[in-house]
Amino acid sequence: MSRIVYVNGSFLPEADAKVSIFDRAFLFADGVYEVTAVLARRSIDLDAHLARLDCSLAEMQIAPPLTHAELRALHSELIALNGVEEGIVYLEITRGVADRDFSYPEGVPPTVVAFTQSRPLLDNPYAVTGVKVITVPDLRWKRRDIKSTSLLAQAMGKQAAKLRGAYEAWMVEDGFVTEGTSSTAFILDGEGRMRTQPLGHHILPGVTRRAVLRLAETEGLTIEQRPFTVAETLQAREAFLTAASAFVLPVVEVDGAPIGEGQPGPIAKEFRRLYIDEATKN
Repeated sequence: MSRIVYVNGSFLPEADAKVSIFDRAFLFADGVYEVTAVLARRSIDLDAHLARLDCSLAEMQIAPPLTHAELRALHSELIALNGVEEGIVYLEITRGVADRDFSYPEGVPPTVVAFTQSRPLLDNPYAVTGVKVITVPDLRWKRRDIKSTSLLAQAMGKQAAKLRGAYEAWMVEDGFVTEGTSSTAFILDGEGRMRTQPLGHHILPGVTRRAVLRLAETEGLTIEQRPFTVAETLQAREAFLTAASAFVLPVVEVDGAPIGEGQPGPIAKEFRRLYIDEATKN
């Protein structure tokens, strides 16, 4: 059965979905997006994703084309139409369609598209085995807090990881790990402190990152939001990553070197359990 997608107010078969070649997302990556996990036919952390979407739109000076209520209804309808038990909803909002010109066009309605992808999220084999990570230079622009569709550097990093048999690439700037190509990076240092980059223009404010930090505070862990180097990563007791559709995954190897004992650590496993428990209950 053909997947049903959303394009500018209409739900239609994916084969019939069309966007203009003059859409500014196609010409300039002039758009923003969000990816929301689906469990038991229900969006997870949707309010937090919509709040981040508001921030991205504001920074890009794109007027929100739909209210939060309308976006929630859009997500629910797509999930129902496609019978998604587990998976994701991808939502993209662009500046719209206009003849090619670098400056922003005026009076152009934004383009809104969304689609679902069904995939297993809870029964993820990487949660059992852990994942391998490589490090790559951070080649991105300077406003990484905006969740824009400009993802070439991330795609290059992800491909480099794939070619080296790794799950993810952690990007490095001035010797410090910023974040993964599609995830937030965490370590548990030798003193048992949870460390991750502080928020700023240099990283994306991860929704799952925020949830895990809140859970860590509840569990009484010492949290340090400050940069860490690759060398500190290799000396860490544990490492893990967070992402909307991956939740929490242990990192067992970085650049071919084992982290800790080279096995998923107890803290990473516990926070995956805590996050999923909370997500499935709320």
